[in-house]
Amino acid sequence: MPVQFQTKSVVSVAEMARMCALSRARFYQLMNEGIFPPPLYDVATRRPFFTEDMQVVCVEVRRRNCGINGRPVLFYSPRHPLGQQPKPVRKSTTAKPDKGKHAELLDGLKALGLESVTVAQVDSAVQTLFPNGVEMLEAGEVIRRVFLHFKRQDTRNNVVR
Repeated sequence: MPVQFQTKSVVSVAEMARMCALSRARFYQLMNEGIFPPPLYDVATRRPFFTEDMQVVCVEVRRRNCGINGRPVLFYSPRHPLGQQPKPVRKSTTAKPDKGKHAELLDGLKALGLESVTVAQVDSAVQTLFPNGVEMLEAGEVIRRVFLHFKRQDTRNNVVR
């Protein structure tokens, strides 16, 4: 059963390449090798285009793996079905850890020797130590209290004597 695709009266080279599930560069390369037919050119604008008949020929070349010059050609599997445009990729909206929120605090703790402290740990410590926030406090005081908080949790320093 042949793949159905929508033709237009004329398409650009880039659009023809998309219809064949190829990059524009690869389409031009195969066109120069005689696998695909060369485009026609608009006399007024000198822009290349493919007519409806040429679109059918190009998609048929892609489907059959045989160029118009009779030479066989192997294509990689298309990323999307022939004749269908790929769906636009949307950027992920998942929340990532905000490293900028406590960047200065993390730098201060690392300078004091706490190299393995993570953003999540610092965020938890800040919420525990400062339930009303740190906006009104000096940065040095915040670093000191968070540093002491982590040092108290260190089991090597909490040995009962």
